[in-house]
Amino acid sequence: MSENDNGVDPRTTAARACPPAAPPRPARRGVLAAGAGAGAAALLGAPALTPAASAAPAAPPVAATPADLAPYASYWYPDSLPGGAPGPGIVWRSLKEWSPETDPDMAHNTATVPLAPRFTPVPPHPGARAGQARISSLVSFGPTAGNPSQGSATADFYALTHWAYIDELVFWGGSSGEGIVLAPNAPVIDAAHRNGVRVMGNVFLPPAPYGGDLQWTRDLVQRDPLGRFPIAEQLVRVARTYGFDGWFVNAETDGGDSELASRTREFLRALRAAGEPHGLRITWYDAMNTTGRVGWQGALNALNQEFFEDRAGPVADTMFVDFRWTPQTLAASGALADRLGRSRHELWAAVDTESHGWNSPVQWDAIIPRGRDHVVSYGFYRPEWTRNHLTDRSPGAFHRADDRFWTGESLDPSRPAPEGTWRAPATAVADRSTVSSLPFACAFNTGHGERWYEEGRIASDTPWNHLGLQDRLPGRRWVVDTAGERPAVSLDFARAWRGGSSLLVTGRVTAPAAVGLHSTRLPLTRSTVLELVHATESGGPLSVEVGVATREPSAPGEPVPYTWLPAGTRDGQAYGAGWRTTRVGLAKLAGRTAYGLAVRITARGGGPVAWRLGALSVREAGPDRPPAPPAALAVTASARRDGGAALRLSWRRAPGPVRHYELTRVLPDGSRRFLGGTCAAAFYLPGLPRAGRERAAALEVRAVDELYAVSAPARTAFPW
Repeated sequence: MSENDNGVDPRTTAARACPPAAPPRPARRGVLAAGAGAGAAALLGAPALTPAASAAPAAPPVAATPADLAPYASYWYPDSLPGGAPGPGIVWRSLKEWSPETDPDMAHNTATVPLAPRFTPVPPHPGARAGQARISSLVSFGPTAGNPSQGSATADFYALTHWAYIDELVFWGGSSGEGIVLAPNAPVIDAAHRNGVRVMGNVFLPPAPYGGDLQWTRDLVQRDPLGRFPIAEQLVRVARTYGFDGWFVNAETDGGDSELASRTREFLRALRAAGEPHGLRITWYDAMNTTGRVGWQGALNALNQEFFEDRAGPVADTMFVDFRWTPQTLAASGALADRLGRSRHELWAAVDTESHGWNSPVQWDAIIPRGRDHVVSYGFYRPEWTRNHLTDRSPGAFHRADDRFWTGESLDPSRPAPEGTWRAPATAVADRSTVSSLPFACAFNTGHGERWYEEGRIASDTPWNHLGLQDRLPGRRWVVDTAGERPAVSLDFARAWRGGSSLLVTGRVTAPAAVGLHSTRLPLTRSTVLELVHATESGGPLSVEVGVATREPSAPGEPVPYTWLPAGTRDGQAYGAGWRTTRVGLAKLAGRTAYGLAVRITARGGGPVAWRLGALSVREAGPDRPPAPPAALAVTASARRDGGAALRLSWRRAPGPVRHYELTRVLPDGSRRFLGGTCAAAFYLPGLPRAGRERAAALEVRAVDELYAVSAPARTAFPW
């Protein structure tokens, strides 16, 4: 068993003890069994739940409270439930009995963004390889129980943005006392899909010392009288309903035999066969072997090969190789994959970063050697260390740490720092992008912030997080080309044009400084225009240019050949005057393809500057047409407390393409306050205070398109 420095098994403790839950809440059993029935019916168009229809265990229902209305990410046991009663805020449910029609949180947990196709641009450094090692990332975004479905009112959140280097994300968690089958929440799925990253649900059968029960393994692989695997069918149904891409299966409960192992392999084959027509995938964790016992191999070998590939063909799409691997076992694993006719890069070698992050000791040459082909792919276990280890957990501090983790100490993938013990992904794995069609826009919103901004003005001063609202951010953080001093480039939260953050360039600009932004495949016509929203906050006179590359670099590490177009000059008197929108026509590039976008700033006199980019868009010129509005906004459930209320709202989706929806409140003085956003057609407001003596709270929802144009509102009122 692989262990970390303090002798704790890194696979089991984190799954058993995810980040601490919020303070105990009243149990939601009463809501599932009775109190939420009317709300569920309105949300889903289904009959109201009765106690007999609930998947919750038999237990005395409790009265509904405002907290009971909160929707959470779903988790289950395969079939049978533990003995006793669940702890506060925990709901025990059987996956075998689950159906979307009786799930009161379904409307809040369903992802809506399809998996975007990706392409691989020429890497910015020769060390970054395309077509070889890939990266899986096992991330715990929150506790198993009480993980909010649609974000929450805090900026302290693992707002992952380095999707460009990730191939597959596993929604990690599960524990014997809460549930062991986890469905990812919708914001994670939507953000990942927007960037072309698959998201996997998690099936965690824990070791017996951590509460595991071999009955749960038997439940998982049970057959019905017709010989089918009902839990396999349910897992496919869950993934299709929620909108994610497959399952990470981790069988670590010991005590089985060869018959159970054979049944597990047949279950995996049935799961893969049922999911394959829908594009679903399976990752198998190296734990149970063909004897039915748990024996972590740290390799693909004869003892676990049949869970990856048997005589009939593929059983799992990929395998996560346990932490006990060595250079020899990885080399042998890759060779065995070759002999099986499988890609060696379908093997993820586990890299534990939970405790030490970039200080973790890793034998990198066993996985991604510099001087020869990569041996296998690799998987990060708990890279949210970049947030968890911080004393200052502000958004800016988190992104500085996360950029260093993925890019390296230089914070420039085109110019890596001298290598120490950490081999940053950007120095080994080629980045990928999904920016391949018009219109395209980015407001440099990371999916969390201390405030919410609209057109440069604060629309809410409440901290927030919701990954589904995250933009497609530049994949390369940050390629800066200059003959002078290199200015600092960061995602900054002190000011924004839209969302919670903007791109900030600060420092001495002693020579023109070009900042690479997005890698793209955008077709250009005579009517294509590029728009920048930017602000200069300090320094001397400054000129701005936009760069559009109409061909790729000739080789990895070669400069991107941008065509530079003027985007305005700001003199000292203009500073502090606010945001400025600059439109640049691209007619001279018509008929070509934009392979990359950049900005270049030049400071007269070479002094220090602070320049902020709030938004970038590329689209066809023409009249602005807002999206069609949603309809039938309604309060579907409510609970009053302390002069306020918790609400569930739903609406009919707007026709046509919609990026997300935004909810606002119109106050008695006519001002508007941002309440939140979601890609779904339902939303939960945890606490709506009454404004003075108003008779009813006026609420609105608007559709937002890819260029951030907003529709007319759908309206409703909640009477006090």
